[in-house]
Amino acid sequence: MPPETQDETQPETPPNFWGYMPEEEYYTSQGVRNSKEYFETPHGKLFTQSFIPLDQKIKASVYMSHGYGSDTGWMFQKICINFATWGYAVYAADLLGHGRSDGIRCYLGDMEKVAAASLSFFKHVRCSEPYKDLPAFLFGESMGGAATMLMYFQSEPNTWTGLIFSAPLFVIPENMKPSKLHLFMYGLLFGFADTWAAMPDNKMVGKAIKDPEKLKVIASNPRRYAGKPRVGTMREIARVCQYIQDNFSKVTVPFLTVHGTADGVACPTSSQLLYEKASSADKTIRMYDGMYHSLLQGEPDENANLVLKDMREWIDERVERYGPKNG
Repeated sequence: MPPETQDETQPETPPNFWGYMPEEEYYTSQGVRNSKEYFETPHGKLFTQSFIPLDQKIKASVYMSHGYGSDTGWMFQKICINFATWGYAVYAADLLGHGRSDGIRCYLGDMEKVAAASLSFFKHVRCSEPYKDLPAFLFGESMGGAATMLMYFQSEPNTWTGLIFSAPLFVIPENMKPSKLHLFMYGLLFGFADTWAAMPDNKMVGKAIKDPEKLKVIASNPRRYAGKPRVGTMREIARVCQYIQDNFSKVTVPFLTVHGTADGVACPTSSQLLYEKASSADKTIRMYDGMYHSLLQGEPDENANLVLKDMREWIDERVERYGPKNG
């Protein structure tokens, strides 16, 4: 039976979130060229993707990191495609332990290494011939925002023109924080429990996605991690959040951070504290009343489009302001 006439007794998941259209055809219809490859880093092999505008001059390059349990495919790539259609060369990598990259699924025992692996790919591209003289931006969503901030801290000065954060995870809501008693008890096992999927997940996906139809599509991602959080992952995320909070003042480049006021996964104070404490002369914050955690993938289209419009205006203006001057 052809896919378009399947009835509800055959709940087969299409190969992509858009359905059964061949990938190359879909990307061409969106005005982008997609490529996929594996990249060897000192910390493991990464699955990487690029999204290049088909018929536009490239204004700058953007390097994107997804959130916890996700990957660069499925719905996240809609963000990549949007930026590409605005004239940006977009590169994205599945974080270690995620998607098609190396590592135990969703184990983030050393976030510095997770960040360093993605950074080695991003810098390899950023310093290559087509992009080395163009502006370059790091983009991070949710936990990918924390990884992005670590990449920024690990980079030499002047590597990045600016940073873009979508609902970054710098402050964990009280009801999402890992129990100190749990972490202490597991810690007594001398690291044996570090990879155990034994921590409560507090229904993170439901708290992140507002649009019920989009929740269904996101939940059907065959590469999404749906198990309980691992002990070492929660220990490390708690540590990294505190480390980032202690070092907000080291942020000196232009940045945009956006957050929904009804975010139940990453505290809106994540963006507010960054904005207050960063040393950057050029800094922008956008708070969206009543929006949930997943601003670009999980909100109704009119909300997501509002956030995208703000991102586009911000990055276009920074490229104009900080890019190579003509003549």
